[in-house]
Amino acid sequence: MKKTESYNESIAKLREIVSDIESGELDVDILSEKVKEASRLIKVCKDKLFKADEEVKKILEELQ
Repeated sequence: MKKTESYNESIAKLREIVSDIESGELDVDILSEKVKEASRLIKVCKDKLFKADEEVKKILEELQ
């Protein structure tokens, strides 16, 4: 089982995918795979941001 990338790793991979797509030189089959991977990475980032937000809220509530 593959470990989930860190937020920074995911962002770096997303930037690379965007750069590849913007180059306009991708084969359609490869483009499809890149878009699928970008979608997965966006979900990873979104989940990590949501969890961090929840943790910060919990900590702030405990301080009050």
